[in-house]
Amino acid sequence: MHVNQKLTRRLPIIARYNYYHPLRSRPRQMTTTSATLEAPSYRFIDIAVNLTDPVFRGTYHGKKKHDDDMDSMLERARKAGLKSMIITGTSLQESRDALSLARELGFFCTVGCHPTRSAEFDQFKGGADAYLLALDKLVASNLNGKGRAVAIGECGLDYDRLRFATQEVQQRHFRSQLSLAKKYHLPLFLHSRAAHADFVRILREEGFGEDGGKAMGGKGGVVHSFTGSTEEVAELMDMGFYISVNGCSLKTEENLQTAKAIRSDRILLETDAPWCSMTGGHASKHHLALLSPTLKELYFPPSTKPENFTLGKPVKGRNEPSAVGGVAWVIHQLHDIALETLTETAFKNTTDLFALEIDEVL
Repeated sequence: MHVNQKLTRRLPIIARYNYYHPLRSRPRQMTTTSATLEAPSYRFIDIAVNLTDPVFRGTYHGKKKHDDDMDSMLERARKAGLKSMIITGTSLQESRDALSLARELGFFCTVGCHPTRSAEFDQFKGGADAYLLALDKLVASNLNGKGRAVAIGECGLDYDRLRFATQEVQQRHFRSQLSLAKKYHLPLFLHSRAAHADFVRILREEGFGEDGGKAMGGKGGVVHSFTGSTEEVAELMDMGFYISVNGCSLKTEENLQTAKAIRSDRILLETDAPWCSMTGGHASKHHLALLSPTLKELYFPPSTKPENFTLGKPVKGRNEPSAVGGVAWVIHQLHDIALETLTETAFKNTTDLFALEIDEVL
């Protein structure tokens, strides 16, 4: 997960969709292209989308490079089979922004503070206790209905980027967020980078060592964007956690072996868009080469560079939720099971973990 700038406000998307859910079919003129690329039977919930990132509004590193194309991106996601998304909250402010956008679009979100942002706790007016209380109130006021908070996070440990927050700071505020998961009986949305030993130690010490912490009031959780080893994934599954994969989880041959070791009853799918793209330099490319032309067009439609932006086409280098189908394709190849079996299993795992009703996502 990468962290983002403040959400740029705009007119409600739902209003411009004439009150149709942005991922549901709506009346439109049939063209040759749309007739060919209708949504396949495979259905997805992308559990990790950084939808508040300004690149979906055309702004990169503070500079406007092209028009807002959120609507076009969501239309591509719908065609690819996306039924819903979970928008990631990575700080107090971005959790607020994620909730606002989730309500606007009828999606869901997480509330929490990314480990690389955990120094914000101590820098907050009133200190760490006040920051935690603000997160607490945000969760408490958004537990019901569409757009609700369905998990605590993104929280955890990231020892690859200690320049943003020390190990001690990350560990302290990881623990404090675990208390919210127990208090509100919500699953955890977890991040672990180069920190597995401390990560599982803290989870165990805080009561999440067995069955996802259900004996302590927890509801399990998912370690998202997983890039660890086969031994690490086995330990996390034994503790009762789900594992979510994206393009970054499928970069190397070692990554592919780890992904192959994830049990189907524990697997979730994501893109972490606009990050974690699947590229030609990844080990997954050999599996993606077997995609049918129709699925390739749906999951990875032709893109243009930002400077050559064309409304209706993806932007080169910016990952999109439609690519979750490509992630599913690689996993189905690794596990040697039917694509529909894999996608339906991941879909059910997602609705089970985050307590999503079918009529909320279909």
